[in-house]
Amino acid sequence: MMHLDNPSVDWVKLAGAQGVPATRATTAEEFHQQFAAAMNTKGPHLIEAQIVQNLQPAIDAVHKTRVP
Repeated sequence: MMHLDNPSVDWVKLAGAQGVPATRATTAEEFHQQFAAAMNTKGPHLIEAQIVQNLQPAIDAVHKTRVP
């Protein structure tokens, strides 16, 4: 019911505009590296985690459980 993708928000730029260092992670490995780096620095740090998930198996399972 709430969409944050239209218009898309560049969270890294938004954080930077507020003076907060920020990075973007697209994999778990990137996230872990960026989190470790953020924990080794003083102050806030935003990590935008862009998660891509295949929801089709869950959608199919829901459709299979519906009573016709």
